[in-house]
Amino acid sequence: MTNEKDNLAKSNQEQAVAAWVNHLNQIRLDTLLSSLRRQDTNLRDALRSIDEAVRTINLEVVFTNRGGVKGMHGFIAEVAEVGVGNARSQVQGQGAVYQWINNNSPVDLVREGLGIQQKFVASGGRLGLGAISEHLSKYPDFLADGGKYQIPLDHYEAIRALNDLPAEEAGKFLTRSGDGPSLKDWQRVRDFFADGSVSIDALEPSTLEYHQVQREVYESTLGAERNSLHSTDRSLRDEAYQQSRPSLRQAGTATATAAAAEGGAALVLALAAKRREGKKFKDFSEQDWIDVASATGLGAVQGSVRGVSLYALSNFTATPAAVASSIVTAGFGIAEQAHLLRVGKINELEFIQNTELISLEASVSALSSVLGQILVPVPVLGAVIGNTVGTVMYRAVSTSLSEREAALVERYAQEQRELDAQLASEQQELLEALESTLTDYIDLLERAFSPDVEIALAGSVELAVELGVDSEDVLDSQEKVSAYFLD
Repeated sequence: MTNEKDNLAKSNQEQAVAAWVNHLNQIRLDTLLSSLRRQDTNLRDALRSIDEAVRTINLEVVFTNRGGVKGMHGFIAEVAEVGVGNARSQVQGQGAVYQWINNNSPVDLVREGLGIQQKFVASGGRLGLGAISEHLSKYPDFLADGGKYQIPLDHYEAIRALNDLPAEEAGKFLTRSGDGPSLKDWQRVRDFFADGSVSIDALEPSTLEYHQVQREVYESTLGAERNSLHSTDRSLRDEAYQQSRPSLRQAGTATATAAAAEGGAALVLALAAKRREGKKFKDFSEQDWIDVASATGLGAVQGSVRGVSLYALSNFTATPAAVASSIVTAGFGIAEQAHLLRVGKINELEFIQNTELISLEASVSALSSVLGQILVPVPVLGAVIGNTVGTVMYRAVSTSLSEREAALVERYAQEQRELDAQLASEQQELLEALESTLTDYIDLLERAFSPDVEIALAGSVELAVELGVDSEDVLDSQEKVSAYFLD
């Protein structure tokens, strides 16, 4: 009875570890599915922002010819910045960040509370710096109130490069005319920031370049942004998948936890066994502690094997953790029976019977744990309850055989043993008879094929008779030989 309780406790501990590993796997998969569902929403919102930007530009800017030929691209840039900026934030799951202030106020856009004035101006060759000066003279408190100027990305990069270029290098590498930035451009940028009313930090780049917001190309610009959003979405989904994959770190955690749990269970059971012998802890001998330590160490090793096997089987094959744990348990049990067979403590029939019983008990444990987890959907607890109930029921049924049924089983086993002995005896008799027949047959062959003609003739006759040839057809006399070859 005590041994059954120990086995049940150990089985519960094993299935608890399996349920915990399964719970870890489920959390990882649930997190992946949740991330993918959120990403569906993120992509949908981002694409909607692009569509709304295209629709607003078409209806409120292009259709109404707002800003005219020279100023239309400025309004296109404002709406496009809102659409692209919001979409890039939304696809990352961060929500919309831009708002378009469509009322000719000092602020064109608001980004998370920051007022922005956009200047997409190329006339005069000043990269929009002249337009910034005009706006600042009209609204001198714009920067002091926390505002910011936003200019095309390509303009910002050119201004930044010129502002950072030392005078000696400017004189050496820049020309007074020709393609690209000139020495005059460099001087213009330096003069703009010289009085300190506007710093380079008061400027920021747009997400778009000047040429991308012209009337003829804004649709293709926003169409390319849609493709970019899809690419970003795929990258985010792949990142979520990579994060959800089984990892060596989590496998190590599962292995260490299983080793600690199984080693701890082995320690408790070993101490309990010593206490049942009537020994108190203070009376333990050195050998007692060696026995306890040995059992604990073996349990920890088995737990390590169980942990890494559970993690591998439940993640890299379609094997539930409860079933994986039972496979490992059965493997340990069968390995022990194989050792007993090798050292001669059990015979082959006992080995087969014991391994069948071990496999059956492991299957009952796995099935009970799975059903328990379904009926009691509480991580670990459901598996332990299911395993306890299923194991107790199985052992109650397995020990309820009547004496008659037990006698039938024993009689069947005895009949099998007697049959084995009888068949072994008959096999030996057949082997001896076969050996004798083969000896006579080989002797006949030697005489039939002897170099001595007379011996060969006599041997051939004997061989023919032995093989069942009719005596009338055997050439065993001079008359029969003459009649066969001459008549």
